[in-house]
Amino acid sequence: MKKNSIIDLFCGCGGLSLGFEKAGFEIEFAIDMWNDAINTYNYNHKNNIAVCKDIHELDNEFLKDLSEKKKIVGVIGGPPCQGYSTVGTRNIDDPRNHLYLEYCRVVEAVNPQFFVIENVRGLLTLNNGMFRDDIVSRFEKLGYTVSPPKVINAANYGVPQNRQRVFFVGIKNVEFRFPKEKDYKVSTIDALSDLPFLDNLKEYKETYNYDSKPLSKYQELMRRDSDTILNHNFTVHTEQTKNIIGMIKDGGKISDLPEEYWGVRKYNKAFQRMNSNLPSNTIDTGHRNYFHYKENRVPSVRESARIQSFPDEFIFIGSKTSQYKQVGNAVPPLLAEEIAKQIKEYIGKKESE
Repeated sequence: MKKNSIIDLFCGCGGLSLGFEKAGFEIEFAIDMWNDAINTYNYNHKNNIAVCKDIHELDNEFLKDLSEKKKIVGVIGGPPCQGYSTVGTRNIDDPRNHLYLEYCRVVEAVNPQFFVIENVRGLLTLNNGMFRDDIVSRFEKLGYTVSPPKVINAANYGVPQNRQRVFFVGIKNVEFRFPKEKDYKVSTIDALSDLPFLDNLKEYKETYNYDSKPLSKYQELMRRDSDTILNHNFTVHTEQTKNIIGMIKDGGKISDLPEEYWGVRKYNKAFQRMNSNLPSNTIDTGHRNYFHYKENRVPSVRESARIQSFPDEFIFIGSKTSQYKQVGNAVPPLLAEEIAKQIKEYIGKKESE
């Protein structure tokens, strides 16, 4: 059986890779500059295929040799996005904005059948769409038919989280169509209700047992091949914080409380509680302002990972702060899998022609 070998650039802890692996692709090489993320990536793979390295140091001859030996069919990745983000300064001259040029260089050297770029939706509008248009133009010159970049909400593909990101997909000589959206949404209670409550725990434990059988199809999926829970760590809040959280209803926010509480945190999204009947807000890298739908605390790393659609068997390495950042920066694996399955059909058809 032919392998569908690919490379993951700016791989982080491996969310995009995991989705493509679930769809039947094989990662031959992955790279990121953050050592913690690479440690987690390799911990969850039998072979240490990920390296901690600056993409500028990837030699073209190495890439061409890798492509020839491993028969690379695709390059995937999400160049760092802080320079594009609508939450940040949106500085046109931010050097991170230009890392897509290195991504393009790698694709030119490897010459795969397809590429996928994931990024924040702010990339589409920064500097009147200059970066968007340049990305499309550069890859078209390399022989790819680049589909119109699309902003996708992960919640529309079975991920229990409203997370909007833009995807660029290019395939040689064929226009890619993004997969159809699901006709259902997964709520936070569907995602988390089988995990042990932490509010009353006095001492952190490394592992936990499941409190119940899976209570939803999503929980069944997340628990596949796992019999224990790791990374389910509680956070110690002040009594003031816990008291304020306790006054906020399911799905509510601090502005629902009397005005005297509004200034506790000078942040317009502070003190929001998950809505148990809806997908979560976007899981971030650790702002610690988004709380469990029932308990008076921020979600654990495992709960955040569940909301990102990482299965329970996927283990995060490093400090708790680092783990939150790894989860928040990742591409939801379930969304990645949907896109990967669609790409696989396209390249499969091309090979049979």
